[in-house]
Amino acid sequence: MSHPEPGEAHPLVLGPLLRHVDDVSATIWVRTAAAATVTVVRDGRRWSAPTFRVHGSHYALVVCDGLEPGTDDPYELLVDDERVWPLDGAPPSRIRTLDPARMPHFAFGSCRTTGTHDDEGVRRHGVDALRSLAVTLRDVPEAGWPDLLVLLGDQVYADTTPHPELEAFMRARRSLDEPPFEEIKDYAEYDELYRITWVEPVIRWLLSTVPSAMIFDDHDIRDDWNTSWSWRREMRATTWWQERIVSGLASYWVHQHIGNLSPAELAQEEAFRLVLEHAADHAARGSSAVEDELDLTATLDALAARADAEPETYRWSHVRELGDCLLVVLDSRAARHLEPDRRSMLDATETQWLDATLRGGYRHVFVGTSLPFLLPPGLHDFEAIDEAVAQGAYGRRAAHAAERVRRVVDLEHWAAFNSGFDEVFEMVMDLARGHRGPAPETVTFLSGDVHNSYLAEVTDAAGHGARSRIVQAVCSPIRNPMPRGVRVVISMLTRSLVRPMRLLASASRRVPDPAYPWTVTEGPWFDNNVALCRVLPDGLDLTWVTGMVRGADHDHPWLREVWSVHLDAPGAVTSRPTDDGLSDHRAVPAAAVSAASPSVGP
Repeated sequence: MSHPEPGEAHPLVLGPLLRHVDDVSATIWVRTAAAATVTVVRDGRRWSAPTFRVHGSHYALVVCDGLEPGTDDPYELLVDDERVWPLDGAPPSRIRTLDPARMPHFAFGSCRTTGTHDDEGVRRHGVDALRSLAVTLRDVPEAGWPDLLVLLGDQVYADTTPHPELEAFMRARRSLDEPPFEEIKDYAEYDELYRITWVEPVIRWLLSTVPSAMIFDDHDIRDDWNTSWSWRREMRATTWWQERIVSGLASYWVHQHIGNLSPAELAQEEAFRLVLEHAADHAARGSSAVEDELDLTATLDALAARADAEPETYRWSHVRELGDCLLVVLDSRAARHLEPDRRSMLDATETQWLDATLRGGYRHVFVGTSLPFLLPPGLHDFEAIDEAVAQGAYGRRAAHAAERVRRVVDLEHWAAFNSGFDEVFEMVMDLARGHRGPAPETVTFLSGDVHNSYLAEVTDAAGHGARSRIVQAVCSPIRNPMPRGVRVVISMLTRSLVRPMRLLASASRRVPDPAYPWTVTEGPWFDNNVALCRVLPDGLDLTWVTGMVRGADHDHPWLREVWSVHLDAPGAVTSRPTDDGLSDHRAVPAAAVSAASPSVGP
């Protein structure tokens, strides 16, 4: 089908998104213009699903089962038997199933604003690293193809409107002079936000052909989401928050969450089970999707309201096997326990789930958490001090001041929830010591959020009985650069202020010393980045790449390597910087999407 002209109706509003892929199955998500039957065609086989409806919009998640491991074939998408994907002139989209003999390779990152891709958009937000990766995969056949794209939060920004099309949509519906002003108000605005974020042609193609795993962070809902008990109390007192949180979580369920689940997990998920049951009944009766579309609005709104009020009743975290590696993606926002007397990043139910999930027997274990588990040590101590003061260690007046600082400076990472931090650290050390089955070669935290990228590692892990290397890899932002003045402060907290902050923290009996010290071994750097992780026979390769544009040619961004690190398992780190992070780019383009890729440039 041809590309629709502006204003022209098209049966496919958004998608397809290739989501959960393993060795024998794949799921494909779409949003359609009307109730319909959606069909995926691959290698002579067909799989179909009727749409379901939420707040007037139509969606389908097609489960393609019975696939062969290690196969790589293009697919087509039909809406009511009309071919709608790929669009005319676009490259094919493919389903590439996992091969148990193929070593995993994935990309990760977080924080991508919805700006335009022109001179003004680049001036405000920088070059989009994810779009640059997509262009490289499209135009360089020999570029290494990731098995997975792991998006670690702030896939959408609900508290800003950086895109003129989104602002026009909102103004056509309501006054932006009333709460919540220029922030997202309800489900329809979230729906449009997701559409604008993912509809750009190159991004749309990338998401249609590279599987993805996602988790929210604060901006998917609102800046500082669940920072503290007082923050939550203040939000609940507003006239608009309840609609916002219900709409945010319901739209997250539709656009992000269900695609994280395997077919077996979808069959057990409380709301999607209704979709599957309705589809089976629909097929048995031979009724049309138009006549018999399932309306899931009330069910999802109730689920979202309950998940916010009683977070222990619903799990957003998920897990995925990649060959002989395990990826655990944690909800470090909705599952928080915020009561001041026992703050924890994870509530008791989520902690128990993680405890049961972290098991040995995998070559590498990756733990995705939107917020870095191991911050630069100086920043960790700063947040731990602020938490102690905010909890009342030095009186009520100091506590109020510390709470204000926590919100203004975003001091809300794992260090600000110290008891939960210690508990999870002990789980990881238990795994690394081989007490949960054979110890992996590495336990690697994958994170974003902080708008700078770095690599950290537990120092002398073997001295604490660990057989695994314990590493933190951070990639942020994909597209939302940090102001230069703040970069200087972050660099100081990573390097020159580490010792003073440690001395200050140690001087207070209210601030516990970390049981297992760590250090930042590489970074920080502040480019818009996507990180690439490749499992190799002798360890891991981690590479950070950034997008570049020559002149005004925004249609052909290219990749430049920022930093590359090889992690022996276990052993020494070999790193190769190509940029100093704080300065402008000066080197010639030398990026490779994978170890097997050539340099990629104009």
